[in-house]
Amino acid sequence: MDNVVTASSVADRIIAGGEVTPAEMVQLLTTARKEDIFEAAHRVTEAFKPTNFDFCAILNARCGRCSENCRWCAQSAHWKTDCDVWGMKTSEECLAAARAAAANGAVRFGIVTSGRTLSAEDVEAVCAAVRRIREETSISCCASLGLLTEADLAKLQAAGLQRFHCNLETAPSRFAKLCTTHTTADKIATLKAAKKLGLQICCGGILGMGETPAELVEFAFALKEIAPDSIPVNILHPIPGTPLGESPVLSAEEVLTGVAVLRLVNPRTPLRFAGGRRDMSDETAARAIYVGVSAGIAGPLLTTPGADFADDRQLARDAGYRV
Repeated sequence: MDNVVTASSVADRIIAGGEVTPAEMVQLLTTARKEDIFEAAHRVTEAFKPTNFDFCAILNARCGRCSENCRWCAQSAHWKTDCDVWGMKTSEECLAAARAAAANGAVRFGIVTSGRTLSAEDVEAVCAAVRRIREETSISCCASLGLLTEADLAKLQAAGLQRFHCNLETAPSRFAKLCTTHTTADKIATLKAAKKLGLQICCGGILGMGETPAELVEFAFALKEIAPDSIPVNILHPIPGTPLGESPVLSAEEVLTGVAVLRLVNPRTPLRFAGGRRDMSDETAARAIYVGVSAGIAGPLLTTPGADFADDRQLARDAGYRV
């Protein structure tokens, strides 16, 4: 009986400054009641949660024709989808979107581009947009621009970029089944370069891409090793025409299980509502906040609808956060 671990004992240990192990987390997922796991995650959330529930917003600054073959993504040129296509937005368009995000209460604004990386010309274009946003608004600036070198990241940082985003997406052992044009190691190299420069890091992934309980745990611990400043939690929104287009949408219990695992393994890191939020009911979203979500992305996303600022502001207030 000495080897039996309970959700409650794990929560006690984490709150006292300890950690859960991968084996214990897998054991909990296979033996404990889900409600007990959710309650344990809630207790950890309550112990470490921030005062404010912060919102960020993003702009799809270049859409479609992506060279990468990510099996979930509407923007990949490998799949036949109804995805719109447009080139790089101007600095004026980026600035207008940043101003709109700030007016809606976002504290951070992200410039997101399709494609594996940026050309030298693209880097300069994003730098110009970042400079204008930092000079003409009070909103913080981040970007999701694919796989970049330390030199390019340094240029963006000098322009005023404060946070860089690159998702692991799923467990490293599963990623190669979902994308073969780049690797988890490529992503980690970019994240390490950004960290070396002192940029904040945003790194999460997508739940619902066929991961097993063990792979969910592996994903959570891979994020723990990276130690990001924010973990965006996306729920797969199946896109017709992609290889994952016929995937079942996660149930409320599956969504909450993913949030709980991420919270117990990363007890102090903000978990952020991201893609797929509009596919869940407000009741499920409120439960996700109870279990561990403590931040959000609102407004338009990339190729799917995002959360409504007003809805999620109210859910956060109801959970006791300041917004």
